[in-house]
Amino acid sequence: MSEAGEVQQFDLVLLGGGTGGYVAAIIAKQLGLNVAVVEEYKIGGVCLHKGCIPTKAMLKSASVFDQVKAAKEFGVDVPGDASFCYDTALERSIKVVDGQYRGLLYLFDKKHKIPVFTGHGRLVGGTTVEVTPNDGGGPVRLQAKDVIINTGSRPREIKGVPYDGDKVINSDHAVVLEKMPKSFIIRGGGATGVEWASIYHRYGAKVTLVGRIVPQEDKEISDQLTRAFQRQKIDLAPTSRPSADDIDISKSGVKMRLKDDKGKEWTVEAETLLVAIGRQGNIEDIGLETVGVKTEGDYIPVDSMMRTNVPHIYAIGDVVGQQLLAHTAQHQGIIAVEFITGHKPFPLDILNSPSCTYCEPEIGSVGLTEKQARELGYEVKVGKFPMKPNAKAVIEGHADGFTKIVADADSNDLLGLHIIGPHATELIAEAALGRFLNVSVDELAMTVHPHPTVSEVIGQAAHVTLGMPIDI
Repeated sequence: MSEAGEVQQFDLVLLGGGTGGYVAAIIAKQLGLNVAVVEEYKIGGVCLHKGCIPTKAMLKSASVFDQVKAAKEFGVDVPGDASFCYDTALERSIKVVDGQYRGLLYLFDKKHKIPVFTGHGRLVGGTTVEVTPNDGGGPVRLQAKDVIINTGSRPREIKGVPYDGDKVINSDHAVVLEKMPKSFIIRGGGATGVEWASIYHRYGAKVTLVGRIVPQEDKEISDQLTRAFQRQKIDLAPTSRPSADDIDISKSGVKMRLKDDKGKEWTVEAETLLVAIGRQGNIEDIGLETVGVKTEGDYIPVDSMMRTNVPHIYAIGDVVGQQLLAHTAQHQGIIAVEFITGHKPFPLDILNSPSCTYCEPEIGSVGLTEKQARELGYEVKVGKFPMKPNAKAVIEGHADGFTKIVADADSNDLLGLHIIGPHATELIAEAALGRFLNVSVDELAMTVHPHPTVSEVIGQAAHVTLGMPIDI
């Protein structure tokens, strides 16, 4: 960190070094800009340290435990009863994160030599960022030609039920819990809620999931996951909407009063309440009011080149509120930097950016749901192909789920593709490319999918959509 009061000059300053910010910084350096990053926590942000990576590492441990318990079915004799060690799973997750973090530090410190100012940054006028160091030193000012805001988001809380990191936690707390409670109430059925439900249930905890299951997904996907969770004996309360008045927190745990849409009332109890009701943009105390950057609710609106309403100030990632996903932030960062350097980047269509949910079974989706397509006025045709006829899915022991295609009935253009089942989060990239290239269902059907692979379900669903099913 520089001496207090010193002003340093840069072409570009990234206010936040999360996924979008660090990618933007590397691209900027490659395009010849003198760039710096201001980061209050650690380079890599929520995704690396508190979200995507540690969560998926924990999910992998759950998956391996499932495989061991099912080993006999595959001809593998495991003596005794399989047991799960939470401490080891947590330790492995931390090691995975640490390894990725060290690789990122190498890219910044050694390969690209991008300076990182560790502290709280805020805009103090024009494109000047003042950094208050975490180590207590005097403030440093960074003067730039352009600034990209990448301050991310944080978990929302239930109003009147503050987080304490013990009885009431969020996903940030969950990835570092030293001891796993024996029971959870998870409030919120979105991607975060169902992933943690999938983790804790398979780890052996008692889980009650409160809220509609993956409401952002196509309804048939939501219904399928609901049935899968019911078969796994996860307790569900999809229609209940408890408020703070319905929640009692004590030293012994949490009580929540629930009520379904038919008026039935009951109470559930658990050691810990995990709140997963969404996220909000980090827009406070970063100087937006000082420089006149417009906000809408918790977010910063931007145009297709990621420009805010103030010249030379851009925003990317969760803080813009378009799609709160790491890979979306990466592409937004590339767009902003390429535009700043005089290129003509292709705007990001959020409908071409896939969503992935890593519960069991997995979900991958891109484009419009059937409901969204109809609401937009499309005459649609739909094709579904189940996992059960797919030989590779059966071989792997995960034949639960299906692939669904939503297409324009007139042009056969691909409007949306939705997968629930094995490897869905990997398979969806093909559909994302298809959306980007505006492929038709006919072209998906003509694409050669190797056999035997789970990827065949995409080609098979295309044939169903065209009215020419093969294996069903």
